[in-house]
Amino acid sequence: MERSGNGADSDALLFVYGSLKRGMANHPQLQQAVWVGCARLEGLALYDLGPYPMAIPCSEPGSAIEGELYRVNAALLEQLDRFEGAPRLYQRKLHHGSRREAVWVYVGRAHQVRHVKRLSSGCWQGPAATFKRRGAPPANDLPPPATPPKPKPPAKPDACGPVDGGAALPPS
Repeated sequence: MERSGNGADSDALLFVYGSLKRGMANHPQLQQAVWVGCARLEGLALYDLGPYPMAIPCSEPGSAIEGELYRVNAALLEQLDRFEGAPRLYQRKLHHGSRREAVWVYVGRAHQVRHVKRLSSGCWQGPAATFKRRGAPPANDLPPPATPPKPKPPAKPDACGPVDGGAALPPS
């Protein structure tokens, strides 16, 4: 796993694209991080593994993924390495944005996604409705709610998309 790059790890940029994004199940792992904004990284392709996605390096022209940037310290990076299963499941790699900023991103290997659907949009919106958690009854077997459901809150701002009409990364 690479460990050097954009200065001291105490002030590193981390790009997240899956269950660590705001509004997703594992976002609480980033409670010590500072949200920088939405971003797009080129040279990666995104695959849907059901409960989470996996990005892998991709040399196809125009290949990019969308996610969020956070400022993190070295202790949080180490904690996230354990959480993400690095280096066994994911590898934390430095990736250089279009403006040459170095950001950490967790990537997988091509053989891990060889039988998995690629997300052509480059943006993971959450687990598919067909994904069932172990031990949970199928959605159509759930009893009806006792009270009418509450209205959904408005969509999250900048939920998944580039900042400033397509800027790859904010200036450092």
